[in-house]
Amino acid sequence: MLNAQRRRHFLDAMTESGWDLLLLYGHSWRKDFFRSLVNFNFFGPHAAVALSRSGEISILLSHSWDYELLAENIDAETDWDPAFGNGLDRLVTRCGSARIAIAGIELMEAGFVETVRQRTGAEPVSATAVVEKLRRFKRPEEIEIVRRAARLADIGYQHFVDTVEVGLAEYELVAEVEAFLKSQGAEDNFMLIASGGVEVYGMKPPTERRLKQGDNVITELSPQVHGYYAQLCRTLVLGEPNANQRVSFDIFYEAQQAAQNFLKPGVNISDVARVQNDVFRREGYGEYTGSKYTRVRGHNLGLHVDENPYVLEDVDCMVDEGMVLIAHPNTYLPLSGYMVFGDTLVVTAEGCVSLNETDKKLFCK
Repeated sequence: MLNAQRRRHFLDAMTESGWDLLLLYGHSWRKDFFRSLVNFNFFGPHAAVALSRSGEISILLSHSWDYELLAENIDAETDWDPAFGNGLDRLVTRCGSARIAIAGIELMEAGFVETVRQRTGAEPVSATAVVEKLRRFKRPEEIEIVRRAARLADIGYQHFVDTVEVGLAEYELVAEVEAFLKSQGAEDNFMLIASGGVEVYGMKPPTERRLKQGDNVITELSPQVHGYYAQLCRTLVLGEPNANQRVSFDIFYEAQQAAQNFLKPGVNISDVARVQNDVFRREGYGEYTGSKYTRVRGHNLGLHVDENPYVLEDVDCMVDEGMVLIAHPNTYLPLSGYMVFGDTLVVTAEGCVSLNETDKKLFCK
């Protein structure tokens, strides 16, 4: 539960940055900064863990259930308060530190930041980028957990294929897959979907739209195991794919393979995006590589489903061993609308390997 190695890394970062106290904040959607030190899936709306320069840990929770579960299972000072701002005031007062850095400060309510500011008399600084960088590279035991999540993504997508049929509503399909993944041990699952043809410009939460013959049915499956996410993106056609759907998928397949073949320690993440975009440019679809049609060409994976660095041509970040990311050339093309395709990849000393086993093909049913 307590990540001792990560604590040492955080302490080194605190010394280098001159921070007296590192506060890792999480709320109900973004628990990842908190869980990077204390991997506990809290129930309440807020949680924070404070790490002092001496290595002492203090935990603040906002729900009594979390307190009852955690206080008995961790060797750290633990408190809870439904009025989280009041608890935060006590926490900062008890720690007595003026130079405070907060990982996740951008996610905090303004009143919480003001509480820290007033109590210390100093402006807290953001530790978000520093902590994200430390989390970027996974230890073997973390990769093994992501591998388990990737396996769930594989069997979850097979259940998706087995379940999908003409007439089913998007929300019915997602509900069935979500239930299946939870039954197989997923802690959570982040899932997007879309269905239709050339009118589809992206994925979203499920709607009441009912699936039709000839539809592309695209999904992004992201099961979570012990805090860590893996992700799988695939496209399925209801019926026999038409010529444009096949041509479109071939472009996506080649772009993803270009990224996977290129990815290794020492390359820049911007070039991982470029080699994907170059495939689209070569085929005459360069305009569809920009932000109007494409959000990212992939992203890091870990305790959050959509971690930095994002795979974009204007992102300067060197790839190294132990990074876990998905390279997905997900975008709109006028051939057949929005398509998706991608695997969870772990960077090794020589290159990268996929943690997914799902067939790399255009599925049809």
